[in-house]
Formats: sequence, structure tokens, C-alpha cells
Amino acid sequence: MKKLLLTGFEPFLKFAINPTMEIVKALDGQEINGYTIVGRIMSVDFAASGKEILNYYEEVQPDAVISLGLAGGRANISPERIAINCNEGEVDNNGYSPSGEKIIETGPDGLFTTLPIQDMVERMKEAGFPAKISNTAGTYLCNHVMYQMLYRLQQEKREIPAGFIHIPASHALAIDFGKIPSWSQNDLNMAVKEAIHAL
Repeated sequence: MKKLLLTGFEPFLKFAINPTMEIVKALDGQEINGYTIVGRIMSVDFAASGKEILNYYEEVQPDAVISLGLAGGRANISPERIAINCNEGEVDNNGYSPSGEKIIETGPDGLFTTLPIQDMVERMKEAGFPAKISNTAGTYLCNHVMYQMLYRLQQEKREIPAGFIHIPASHALAIDFGKIPSWSQNDLNMAVKEAIHAL
């Protein structure tokens, strides 16, 4: 059976909970749409996270890669269209704050997802989950790992579905954090399963 590498992140910044961890834990080992899900958690660290996702890729040798990240404040689940060659943002969990340097010095300015993001959005919406394509993955760790993964696949000339999906806060996070849109953890899990069914 084919393998799908599904990654999430540890908690970061002011978010004491990261619901992507719970999605990855819930789906790890499941068989969905002909894929065995292999779940892994990454650190929120500019120096480490890119290496981590590439190490997981080498370890798992997946047939598809979906990385998940928290977008606290978004109401929709949003597959990302493009990653840009730029690191910038608030401090990571080790206190580093980049100021616009390139992720890969000789890399292209941007790399487009190879996930079927329109099909994913349509399937999630048909299942009752608010979803829309996002045209910016930002410049923080989510964009960083998306770019690193797509760049590796481009260098290898390997054409597999790969990309990034941002998710809203869970209710548990909203209770802890305050006034932000939130979904139940079960709905977040089910929406990601629907996205996988679109592959």
C-alpha cells in the first residue's frame, strides 16, 4: 500500500495547544484512500524543522506528503497554493526571528503545491466543512517546511502530491486562548481525512 507522510507542529508562540498534533496522532496508522498514514511531529525551529521534514521524507519514502499548520484566527481550513523563498516572522521556539533571508539561496522565488487543492476544497465543502484555497502560506515555519519539501521533490524530479494545509483553532485552543474562530477537534480530523480522499 502507498504511504502518506502527514506532519504537524508542536505548540508555539502564544498558542499553548497545537491541534495539528492531535490530527496527526488520530490519523497515524489509518488507511485512507489507499494510503497508510505515517504521522510525524516537527519542532517550531527555523534551524531544525526543514531538516526534520526532509529526514522524515527519507525515512518514510512516501507517495504523498501533507503538512499541517495552525492558522489561529482563520475560520476556514485552507490548502496553500504556493510557498515563497523567504523566512521572516516572530521568534521560533528557540528565540530566533528571521528577517527576510532566503530559505534556499539558489532556489526559485516560489514553488507551487502539487496537491489537488481545488478538489480538496470542493470535497471538504461537500462534507460540510468551510474550506477555501489560500494564496499565502506566510513566511513563518509553515511556509518554510512547505518550501523545503517542494524544493527537494523538484530537485529529485519526483512528481508526487505534496503541499501544506492550514487549519483553524480547535475548541480546546479557543478556550485557552480567547476569541478566535474554532472547530471541534473531531471536525478538524474529519476535514483532513476528506482532503486525503481527494488525492
